[in-house]
Amino acid sequence: MEQNYARYAVEKAVQLLAIDSPTGFTDKAAEWVQEAFTSLGFAAQKTEKGGILIDLGGKESREGGLLLQAHMDTLGAMVAEVKANGHLRVTSLGGMRAENGETENVRVYTRSGKVYEGTLQLCNASVHVNGEYAKTNRTFDTTEILLDENVSSAEETRALGIETGDIVCFDPRTRVTASGYIKSRFLDDKLSVGILLGFAKYLRDENKQLPRRTYVHVTVYEEVGHGASAGIPDDTEDLLVVDMGCVGEGLSCTEQQVSICAKDSSGPYDYSMTGELIDLCQKHQLDYAVDVYPFYGSDAGAALRSGRDIRYALIGAGVYASHGYERSHVKGVENTLRLIEKYVEKA
Repeated sequence: MEQNYARYAVEKAVQLLAIDSPTGFTDKAAEWVQEAFTSLGFAAQKTEKGGILIDLGGKESREGGLLLQAHMDTLGAMVAEVKANGHLRVTSLGGMRAENGETENVRVYTRSGKVYEGTLQLCNASVHVNGEYAKTNRTFDTTEILLDENVSSAEETRALGIETGDIVCFDPRTRVTASGYIKSRFLDDKLSVGILLGFAKYLRDENKQLPRRTYVHVTVYEEVGHGASAGIPDDTEDLLVVDMGCVGEGLSCTEQQVSICAKDSSGPYDYSMTGELIDLCQKHQLDYAVDVYPFYGSDAGAALRSGRDIRYALIGAGVYASHGYERSHVKGVENTLRLIEKYVEKA
């Protein structure tokens, strides 16, 4: 597989990152994903739950179907209260933390279709005024959304159309460096969606015929734990989740590698399927690492809890600073793409 598919994957990830899609607010991202796969010539349909299921083709085989799975939903927030001062108290969507979101620009989407800008700030945010600034524990009760509108009361804010239940999206601040790094919020898991689009483009360009029926499922609600609980094709026997690989102390993966997860918070991944992935990395000299993710869950767990009788494994490009301002590298994307290629095409 040529390096240009990794660059294409990054380009597509950047485009998707520009579309706000916190968990529960993913329709526009889903439309984009569906069109992106359809434009490559693959049948893509929206599930009732809101995910996108793509048929990559392939022969019917005794092994049954293979499902490649990533998710398009991200962390975010929801308006929990319009405060008396006109500011907004929010509650997290997924694992968004106030410590990581403080001082970030946000967009507030109202149900009437209006969009307002603002910033998540500490309550009483000036260090020259607040003597407890450094000592204050950052939570969504001690921070608030300061709207970029001339409002100073709950009535004035409500007059804009902003109400409890409106969606708050954090600016991803996406950047791609000349040295190959991609920095952004929400690489988890939009980078993996880009990778699967890169793989689909490779199949189209090279007119590849797959040895078994193969699907892609781009899920929603992964960040709240039930993304893959529905929408899995009936003939699926193997599930390969493509999600962010963890990078940090005590782990061996770097951003330039493909990470193979042996175990996460839910327990071990399928031993034989994980071993097949490791063997392929060694055989084809891919740059990889095998790690245990200590505080992690994936769509594999959701699929298993729904009662599916499948094998399951997880891989992904190494991503540093997960659930914060994340960073990966085009080399990690390339190694992940090549491992998907070798796994899908093996007889």
